[in-house]
Amino acid sequence: MTGHNQNSGIKNAGIPWLLVLAALSAAALAQTPGKAPTLTVAAVPLVTAQRTQQTMVNLNFRVPPGYHINSNTPKSEFLIPTALKMDVPTDIILGKIEYPPGEDKNFPFSPDEKLNVYSGDFTIAVAVHPLHSVVPGKYEMRGVLRYQACDNAACYPPKNLPVSFEVKVVKEPAEHHANPAQSPHVHN
Repeated sequence: MTGHNQNSGIKNAGIPWLLVLAALSAAALAQTPGKAPTLTVAAVPLVTAQRTQQTMVNLNFRVPPGYHINSNTPKSEFLIPTALKMDVPTDIILGKIEYPPGEDKNFPFSPDEKLNVYSGDFTIAVAVHPLHSVVPGKYEMRGVLRYQACDNAACYPPKNLPVSFEVKVVKEPAEHHANPAQSPHVHN
């Protein structure tokens, strides 16, 4: 040996592990084990949709005061985006889901990085498109909104909020053809 102390290698190897443990502990604390706040969704009035026509449905959500959730397009791949997943009945197609733009904000736990979030009230619009083959009647649309709520100090484990609304599918109107044999003028 050339004067190299084998023990110093072991001691130095321990320092990175302490840093890893400290980082893991900080990550665990950031996921506060307390009760996560629950978003609410407003009741959706009965939606009437014609066969073969796309109808937009607004889903109105509320984040409790003092909390925020990540937007659908958070700025980091490590953040959990807010996402709506719907199960649709046979012969009803789900069109585009339109998320609102989030608001860029700084928080004490991330002072150097703006996060894209929703807070207060926000609306997600869903396109519902019954096909021609759908039998007219009422259909229940069910789904979940997956989100992660945070306050100014920490984030909570992700939650799923059940979402449902009814769609009344009606026949498309009959095509109206003018009767060419009838005069368009009013006869008295």
